[in-house]
Amino acid sequence: MAEGWANHLGLTASSCGTHGSTSVASHSVAVMAEKGIDISNHQPRLTGDFDAAEWDLVISMGCGVKCPELTIDDDWAIPDPYGGSIEEYRTTRKVLEMKVRELVEQAELGE
Repeated sequence: MAEGWANHLGLTASSCGTHGSTSVASHSVAVMAEKGIDISNHQPRLTGDFDAAEWDLVISMGCGVKCPELTIDDDWAIPDPYGGSIEEYRTTRKVLEMKVRELVEQAELGE
């Protein structure tokens, strides 16, 4: 969802996770579609397939996950809604939107 928000709001973003999957969680796709953002074609990637050196900023969503192979610039400490209700995904979507909009604002201010 964070990648979807970032790309939708004009940033270039990519995401990865610590658990493999062949598709994005259906609740994630559904709640982002409610905002007019299509993430149905996003492909989950593992942290081992992610090169942090390619990015200006690497942010962890939190979830108590440690990623020794990545240098993390910030940790948003957002609970993972995986396996939760659609409402939990909506709550996460709202928090992610706020956080990504803050990044956009910082980028616009040149911070």
